[in-house]
Amino acid sequence: MIETRSLTKTYDRIRAVDGVSFRVEPGQVLGFLGPNGAGKSTTMKMIAGFLTPTSGTASVCGHDVREDGIQARRHLGYLSEGAPSYGEMTVRGFLEFIADVRGLAGERRRQRMDDAIGRLQLASVLGQTVETLSKGFKRRVGLAQAILHDPRALILDEPTDGLDPNQKHEVRGLIRSMAAERTIIISTHILEEVNAVCSRAIIIAAGRVLADATPAELEARSRYHGAVSMRVPDPLALRMDLSRIEGVAQVEVEDGRITAFPRAGQRIFERVQDFLRGQKIEASELQLERGRLDEVFRSITQAAAPAKEAA
Repeated sequence: MIETRSLTKTYDRIRAVDGVSFRVEPGQVLGFLGPNGAGKSTTMKMIAGFLTPTSGTASVCGHDVREDGIQARRHLGYLSEGAPSYGEMTVRGFLEFIADVRGLAGERRRQRMDDAIGRLQLASVLGQTVETLSKGFKRRVGLAQAILHDPRALILDEPTDGLDPNQKHEVRGLIRSMAAERTIIISTHILEEVNAVCSRAIIIAAGRVLADATPAELEARSRYHGAVSMRVPDPLALRMDLSRIEGVAQVEVEDGRITAFPRAGQRIFERVQDFLRGQKIEASELQLERGRLDEVFRSITQAAAPAKEAA
């Protein structure tokens, strides 16, 4: 479990993090979302013990990060937003160094090294120095050191940054496979990451938590939730006809795609389908919209006030 209570960090008179409180249980993958400068990385660094909070508390698996920091860090794996340090080390040398720091020895050390190297597919670069690796491989080395000691909690800051689509798919699969018995927080600005791996999402802006919900609950807040979109030969000609369908509140055409938006509480997908059949209109890419996280994200974060001056 990871928990924060009124966690706050100020720099001079600016509150970078302003009273952030949340609790993440084992089995949950929390997406920590926000625009650049929202306070995501600062919050993660305080939980990981790399920054001291101005006020408030954070704990990992029941251990306060200030009062019992050594025990808290033993239970935590942390991937920072930057590349791994010690660029002059080989990948194997770096992971061996982390194994020493984590107190791994004997058969368990060998098993954990083999597991991390295998999961992140690092065998081909073990002899290379970290500084010569591509951004994607550096990210994978960072992930390997985070899981090396098999921690009960993980904080991953932009875990798929720099990875190609195949590597992203593999890392997301790795996160899902580890989630059942662990507490995982993913700090990201990539919204597709939320739908791919997260069971819950927090949106932060100007240092404050503005939303805390499941991805489906956030999508339900979108104006696109329950809308019907499609491509047709002449969308402008169809616009007026669709607007007359019962339950349709508005119809928009954008980039050749026409979208019918429902009135509150109305379901219009079958009605639109029936209309298209009756008029023998051929529609392609017909879909019922779940809602768009990017639109919800923008509406929530753009409404947030700028960072406040400390009193």
